[in-house]
Amino acid sequence: MARRTYLVILGIAATLLAGCSIGPKYVKPSAPVPISYKETADAGNDWKAAEPRDDASRGAWWAAFHDHDLDLLEEKLNQSNQNVAAAAANVQAAKAMVREARAQYFPTLTANPAIANNRISSAFGQSVGVTYTSYVLPLEASWEPDLWGRVRKTVDSATFGAQASVADLESVRLSEQAELASDYYQLRAQDALKQLLDATVKIDLDALDLTRTLYASGLANDEAVAQAEAQLRAAQAQDTNLGVLRAQYEHAIALLDGEPASTFALAPKEFEAGVPEIPPGVPSQLLERRPDIAGAERAVAQANAQIGIAKTAFFPNLTLSGSAGLGGVSFLKWFEWPSRVWSVGPALAQTIFDGGARKAAVQQSQAAYDQTVANYRQTVLTAFQQVEDNLAALRVLTETIEQQDSAIASAGRNLEEAEVRYNSGLDPYLNVIAAQSAVLNDQQTAVNFRAQRMVASIQLIKALGGGWDAAQIPSAKQLSAVIHDEPAKR
Repeated sequence: MARRTYLVILGIAATLLAGCSIGPKYVKPSAPVPISYKETADAGNDWKAAEPRDDASRGAWWAAFHDHDLDLLEEKLNQSNQNVAAAAANVQAAKAMVREARAQYFPTLTANPAIANNRISSAFGQSVGVTYTSYVLPLEASWEPDLWGRVRKTVDSATFGAQASVADLESVRLSEQAELASDYYQLRAQDALKQLLDATVKIDLDALDLTRTLYASGLANDEAVAQAEAQLRAAQAQDTNLGVLRAQYEHAIALLDGEPASTFALAPKEFEAGVPEIPPGVPSQLLERRPDIAGAERAVAQANAQIGIAKTAFFPNLTLSGSAGLGGVSFLKWFEWPSRVWSVGPALAQTIFDGGARKAAVQQSQAAYDQTVANYRQTVLTAFQQVEDNLAALRVLTETIEQQDSAIASAGRNLEEAEVRYNSGLDPYLNVIAAQSAVLNDQQTAVNFRAQRMVASIQLIKALGGGWDAAQIPSAKQLSAVIHDEPAKR
C-alpha cells in the first residue's frame, strides 16, 4: 500500500516537473505602415496642426468642440447606449470564460452520497435471498496535470479573447460617440439653414408687400407681383421642408442615447462650426491608438493559442483520481474505522487512430490563424485609408469654404445692384429674384460645406482612435486580479 502511494506521489512530482508547452510561440504579425501621412507631407498647409500633446484629451475627445449640449449627450450615451451595453456584457462573458479556463488548473472534487436497498439472490448459495440497506458517502477527486500546456494555452486563448472583447467594446463606444457627434452637428446645420430661410422668408414677404404697393401705385405690373408671390411661397416650402431632416437627426440622437424618440427633443441653437486642432501624430502610433486594430491583434494571439491547443491532442492525457468515503449497512456504524473505503490511481489515455481528425483540427486552427492575420492587416490598411480620407476632406473643405464665402460676397453685391436697378425702374423684378436665389443657394451651400467639415473632423478623430491607446487593454495579470476581486497593478 505504501509503495503504491509512493509511486503515485512520484508520478505527480514528475508530471509537474516535466510539463511543457506545445504549439508556436506568438509573434505579433507585421503590417504595412507608411513613414508619414500623405496629406501632412506638405508643411505649407496651415490648417493641419501641431505635434501630439501630452495634455490632449484622453477619452472625452468631444470636449475639444467646446459645446456643452454635445458634452451632455455624449455622457448620456456612455451610460445608456444599448450597443455599448451589449458590448460591455460581452466583455463580462469573456472574463467568465477566463475564470472557466483557469478552473482547469485545479482538481475536481465531487460527492455522491447514496442509500440503496439491496437483495442478494438465493442462487448464490443462500437458502433464502438476503435483503439489506447500504449507506455510502464517497468523495471523489480527479485532476489532469497540464502535461503539454493544454490548460495554459486554453487560459491564454481565453485571456486574449477577453482582451479583444475589451478593445471591441471601445470600438463600439467610439463608433457610437462619433455617430452622435456627426448627427448633432448635422442637426445644428439644419438649425442654421432654418435661420437662413426664416430670414429669407421675411425678406421675400417684405418684397411682396413692396411690390403690391408699387402695383397699386401703377409703378409695377401684376407679373412682378406674381413673381414675388412665387418667390415667397418657394422659400416657405423650403423652410418647412427642413423639419423632416432635423427631426430625423433628432430621432437618431435619441436612439444613440437610449431614449425613445417620442420623449426626446433638442432646442434650436446657433451652429458653431469651428473645427478643433487635431494632431494626427505619426502613422506608427495609429497601431496603438485604434481599438479595432488592438482587438484584431489580440484575435491573432488567440488564434495562435488555438493552434497549440489543437496540437496537444496528439499527446496522451494523464488523469490522477482518487476517492475516499464511508460505507456500510448501518448508518450508525458509518464513522467506525472499518466503514472507511478509498481508492487511488492514475489513468493514461491516448488516441491511437482517429482517421486524421486531429491533423485536420490543427490545419483548421492554422487556417483560422492565417485568416486573423489577414483581418489584422486589412484593419490596419483600412485605418490608414480612413485617416488619409478625412485629412484630405478637411484640407479640401477648408479651401472650398473660403471659395464659397467669396462666392457669397459676390452674389451679395450682385443682389444689391439688382435691387438698385429694379427700384430705379431699369430692370424687371425677375432680376432681383434671380439674384436673391443665387445668394440663398450660395449661403445654403456654405452651411452644408461647414457641416461636412465638422463631420470630417469628427471622423478624423475617430480614425485616429479618439484619444484611446492600447495601454488601456487590461493585462493578463489585471484580468486575473479582476477575477479574484483584487486590486491590480500593471
